[in-house]
Amino acid sequence: MARIVLATIGSLGDLHPFIAIGRALAAQGEQVLLAVPEDGLAKVRAAGLDAAPILPSYADICERLGISPEDAAARVIADPDFVIDEILLPSLHTSTLALDELAADADVLAGSIFAFAAGIVAEKRRLPLATVVLQPMTLFSAWQPPTAPRFEMMRHNPHTALGRSWNRAFSSLARALLRRRHAARIDAVRAEHGLRPSEGAPMLDHGPATRAVLCCWSAALGALPPDAPREAALVGFPFFDSESGAEEMLAPELNSFLDQGDAPLIFTLGSFAVASAGGFYEEAAAASRALGKRALLLTGQPAAPRLDGDCLFMGYAPHSAVFPRAAAVIHHGGIGTTGQALRAERPQIVVPHFGDQFDNAARLQSAGIGMTIRRERFERDLAARVISRVLSDPDMARAAQRAARMMADEDGAAAAAHCIAGLRP
Repeated sequence: MARIVLATIGSLGDLHPFIAIGRALAAQGEQVLLAVPEDGLAKVRAAGLDAAPILPSYADICERLGISPEDAAARVIADPDFVIDEILLPSLHTSTLALDELAADADVLAGSIFAFAAGIVAEKRRLPLATVVLQPMTLFSAWQPPTAPRFEMMRHNPHTALGRSWNRAFSSLARALLRRRHAARIDAVRAEHGLRPSEGAPMLDHGPATRAVLCCWSAALGALPPDAPREAALVGFPFFDSESGAEEMLAPELNSFLDQGDAPLIFTLGSFAVASAGGFYEEAAAASRALGKRALLLTGQPAAPRLDGDCLFMGYAPHSAVFPRAAAVIHHGGIGTTGQALRAERPQIVVPHFGDQFDNAARLQSAGIGMTIRRERFERDLAARVISRVLSDPDMARAAQRAARMMADEDGAAAAAHCIAGLRP
């Protein structure tokens, strides 16, 4: 039995896959500890796993910054550098100390690309490291470059060596800029642990301790590009879906709503973008009514379920339980929500807010599974037109069915767990 430490930092889209992998490792007989932010501890423990903190809670971080959670979410959406500059790097000293202590008798360490401490601790303690990559765009491939703001200059779907050379040059520049901006602060923490300065760029390059790069999405969203790291393995989505961490039943109001009529439209902004929702849910309800469609709106708010005509507003519902009963899923494009909608065989409309959500939207659109609407243009009339087009498109329905069939035999959590456990000395 190996002792395996899994380290992740981020929203539920980051936490849930690690819980899924941790449970799969435990089912295989391994001893598992999840190193997570403080506000993830209760959920991890309710899921039956050991947990310890390596980062303050989101509320504590907002208090340190002197801003509200809503303002912090708006800053993250508006400024791609905010997370690294104001959240990850200021906490790196303490998070590395905490993870170092937790890994004292570990056999294997696995961490997300945002858990910078994982690479430092694995290198210091000479532990094999599995880097867990949840978002396809973060492979930063010259063959499949990110489709997102800041990357418009890259040649997308490059068909020539010249286009790929251009993309590699752009990638080199991006790496140089990342090192120039962040390396000094990261290398200062490395020095505290007796390590020399890193030669790689944060998030994009995997350190010398890395023995596996686990790409946690389905081939239905995109195969590995030819220039993926040689240690890379495409394992599939690791699914976990619970608000509390324990097994949950659907609320009676939701069961009743789902049973009483046609399949509803389902609207959600996940666990983070929902903090900066703006008028999304009001426009969503208005679009649904304009189309004469029922709607389930998952608002992320703690209020009791509220039925307003044919629209049911509630804070949360397990995506795995409700998405298969949707006519279509309209969401922010987070990787976890995207995977659940793919598995549910539903057409999708993505309203991306930041980060990889733009790239996930582009991949769905390229596969014929969905469409996208810019966040600032999401209003009743346009939303209604796009929803109507998606619902009436048989090719899109067939594409969603093909994707779900591709995923039917995948078990991303078990495959990732097998790879991680196989790294033990």
